[in-house]
Amino acid sequence: MTAQTALTLLLAIPLGAAPVIYLAGRIAVKTRAKSGGASARILAVLALLATMVPLYYAAMHFTSTGPLTLDINRISLQMDGISLLVALTALILGLCVTFFSTKYMQNDEGEEKFFALLMIMIVGIIGLVCATDLFNLWVWFEVMAVSSYLLVAFYRSQPDALEAGVKYLVQSATGSVFILLGIALTFAQTGVLNLHEIRLAVSAGGNSPIILSASVLLLIGFGVKAALVPLHTWLPDAHSQAPSGISAMLSGIVIEAGLVALLRSTGAVIVSHTTWGYLIMAFGALNLLVGNLMALRQTQVKRMLAYSSVSQMGYILVGIGVAVYTLQPEGAAGGFFHVITHSLMKGAAFLAAGALLYALRMAHHNHEPLTVSDMDGAAQRYPVTAFFLAVALLALGGLPPLAGFMSKWQIFVAGFQSGNSLSIALVIFAAINSVLSLGYYAPLVNRMYRHEPSYLVKEGKPISWVMVLPLVIMTAAIVALGIWPPLVRWLTTPAAMSLLAIFGG
Repeated sequence: MTAQTALTLLLAIPLGAAPVIYLAGRIAVKTRAKSGGASARILAVLALLATMVPLYYAAMHFTSTGPLTLDINRISLQMDGISLLVALTALILGLCVTFFSTKYMQNDEGEEKFFALLMIMIVGIIGLVCATDLFNLWVWFEVMAVSSYLLVAFYRSQPDALEAGVKYLVQSATGSVFILLGIALTFAQTGVLNLHEIRLAVSAGGNSPIILSASVLLLIGFGVKAALVPLHTWLPDAHSQAPSGISAMLSGIVIEAGLVALLRSTGAVIVSHTTWGYLIMAFGALNLLVGNLMALRQTQVKRMLAYSSVSQMGYILVGIGVAVYTLQPEGAAGGFFHVITHSLMKGAAFLAAGALLYALRMAHHNHEPLTVSDMDGAAQRYPVTAFFLAVALLALGGLPPLAGFMSKWQIFVAGFQSGNSLSIALVIFAAINSVLSLGYYAPLVNRMYRHEPSYLVKEGKPISWVMVLPLVIMTAAIVALGIWPPLVRWLTTPAAMSLLAIFGG
């Protein structure tokens, strides 16, 4: 398979599968007068498995020859180190979420819409990270965003879910307007939309007031989706009210894809790497502090995990900020390593919490949120699921030898090795916040193992093996990457070099 064919199929398979999944589900409903979800579920899993084939060939071509380029008329796509890492993460997490959701979403009204929209979200992420010009970056960004709006509000009959979807839509749509204005100003000043050509034009012409305005607009617009504080206010409601699989996608890869869009766009218009390094590190510190402080006071499990995503994004920002500020790749490699580990840890946490939510509430036709007190004694009735949730939470808290510790450690080491006092101070602050995060992770683990079972736990339904299997895979990966971090070095090192190339390193 040629590189161009692999890149084409990587986008074409999930994009083409989406309408097929929806139509197959609707036809099944019409002909059998019952749920058409079975057809949609099977096709969704098969589509993502099929997409792994061109991704494998694309990865082989990338490792042997470098970045892959695909030109279709005026549309140009390129798979570099960042694109490969995010695409692989999105597909693996998406496959786990899809398999988990075959049971979680079973018999829900509109199952076929859920799986079709999930395919569109995944292809939007892949297209976004491969885009090489501002306009197509925005188009793929909107594909991802629109599908996520609808998935967040999937339980539209529930007032809280509908409110979360509308809030997410309003804030993200406002961000999209800012992005369009930023693109328009950039084009008006430079006359081009290609990211590399924009950077050359800005470098030659200097930072004019128009370019400065464009950079601020792009920062705000993409910053909403990347959940940068104080642009994060949509996130707790959206993550807590969405179906648990979508919560895992939003936290595990969607906000990271938003960060990639932010880095690519602003990296083209902000030519000073020190200025951009300061900004990223400042946002990293804000995310760490605000995310942890807000998570400490939550009583709902998914809402607590949502705020912790704000904090975990802070570690990614710290690693990338140190790399951009010093033009050293180690921090970026640590940041991208944390992208991978966070997708696994937070994906496992949301799916495990979702499995318990399903067993304790949804199986009883109760859509109320799962609270921290509901988890009392969960390990006695659900030892396997509780164990996987505990591993994910402790990994997020940075306990060795789990993956979260290793990715954070790589970021901290990079900050100290830079020899820069600002970077050193920032990683010390990040390390303190990592300890602080145990203030909400550890009590939840303690409740599951040391408290007497709650009424909901005693009355809970069994958890299907279909929900447990993705947790087995993700937990095994969390442990494996904690023990042997070089497993993903072939992904993180090229991604770090691609990031420095954006900022002229």
